[in-house]
Amino acid sequence: MLRDFSPQALIMGLITGFVGFSSSFAIVLQGLFAVGASPEQAASGLTAMCIAMGVCAIILSAQRKMPISVAWSTPGAALMVTSGQLSGGFAAAVGAFLVCATLIIISGVWRPFGRAVEKLPVSLANAMLAGILMPLCFAPIKAIGFDPILGLPIALAWLITGFFNKLMAVPAALLAFILVIIFGVDLPADTMSQLANSLLPQMVFTAPVFDLAAIISLGLPLFLVTMASQNIPGMAVLKANHYQTPAGPLFTLTGVFSALAAPFGSHAVNLAAITAAMCASPDAHPDKDKRYWAAIVTGVVYVIIGLFAGLAITFISLAPAILVEAVAGLALVGAFAAAAFGALNNEKDRHAAAVTFLITGSGVSFFGISGAFWGLLAGIAILGASKFITQK
Repeated sequence: MLRDFSPQALIMGLITGFVGFSSSFAIVLQGLFAVGASPEQAASGLTAMCIAMGVCAIILSAQRKMPISVAWSTPGAALMVTSGQLSGGFAAAVGAFLVCATLIIISGVWRPFGRAVEKLPVSLANAMLAGILMPLCFAPIKAIGFDPILGLPIALAWLITGFFNKLMAVPAALLAFILVIIFGVDLPADTMSQLANSLLPQMVFTAPVFDLAAIISLGLPLFLVTMASQNIPGMAVLKANHYQTPAGPLFTLTGVFSALAAPFGSHAVNLAAITAAMCASPDAHPDKDKRYWAAIVTGVVYVIIGLFAGLAITFISLAPAILVEAVAGLALVGAFAAAAFGALNNEKDRHAAAVTFLITGSGVSFFGISGAFWGLLAGIAILGASKFITQK
C-alpha cells in the first residue's frame, strides 16, 4: 500500500476532506438542532459522524484498493430541518436514526430488499428531495432581508467564486461567514474562553426511543433519500470511473457505522457522490489503481476535523441563526436544481412528481407524520393509478 501513496493523492485527499466538510456541515447542524438536539448533543453528533465516515472510508478504500468515499447524508440533514421537533424529542430522532441504519444494513445483506429500493421511481425520489430542499434554499434571500450588511457578503462570495470554481463556492461562502462574524457581529467578552473550553471533543450518549410517528416521518424518509440520493449515485460514480465492486457489502458497512454512531447523535453515513468523483478522478492519480489513497487521506481528514467539532459549533453559535441557514441554503442550491430537473424531466411521471414535490415542500404534516412521507405516498399512488388506467 505504501508504494501506491503519492503527493497527488495526498493533495486531492486534503482538498476533498475540506470541501466535503465545509460545504455541508452547516446544514447538518441545522438538522440536528431542528429535531431537538442540544448544543452538546449536536457537537457529539458531528464528531460521531466525522469519525464514522472517516474510519469507514479508510477501511473500505484500503480493503478494496478503490477510492470509496464516505460522507454524511446531506439530504437526510435537510429532511431533519423540514421535519422539525418530534413529540419524543431528540431521543425519538435517535430511534429513527437507528431504524434508518438497520434498513441500510438490510438493503445490503438482503438483495431482494435492495432491489426493491432501487426500483423506487427516480422522478419521485428527486421530487421528494427537491421538496425537502426548496424551503432551505430560501434562507440566503431571507438573510439578506434580515440584514443586507451581514447577508449580502456571504451570498456574493458564493456567487462570484462559483463563476470560476463551483467546488469552492460554498467554502468561499463559509469564509465570508467567518469574516462577517468576526467583523460584523458584536461578540461577547468571554468569546475566547468559550472557544478554548470547546476544544476537547464531546461524546454524548442518547438512549433511543422508538416512536412510531418519528419512524414513519423521519426514519423511513431518511432511509429513502439516503439510498436514492447518496448510496445509489455513489455506486454510479464508481462504475463511471471503471471501478467494479458489489454494492451490498458497501451498503452494509455504512449501515453498521451509521448504527454505531447513531446513539451519539449521528443521523446517517453513506457512500459519497460528489467527493467520490473527486477522489476517483485522474486528478487524484493518473493510475486508477493508486487513487484509493485520496479516499484514505480524506477519511483521515474527517476524523481529525471531527475531534474539533465542538469548536466549530461554539463559533457558529455566536452568529444569528439566519446566517448559518444562509450558508446551508447556498450549499444546497446545486442539489435542489439537480433534483428539480430530475423530478420534472420525465414527462410520463411529471404529474405524480409535481404532486410529490408540492406536498413535500408545503411543510405540512398529518397525524404527526411529515409531508415527505405523504408526498412520496401520493406520488406512488398517482403513478399506480395512471398505469392501471392505461392498462385498462
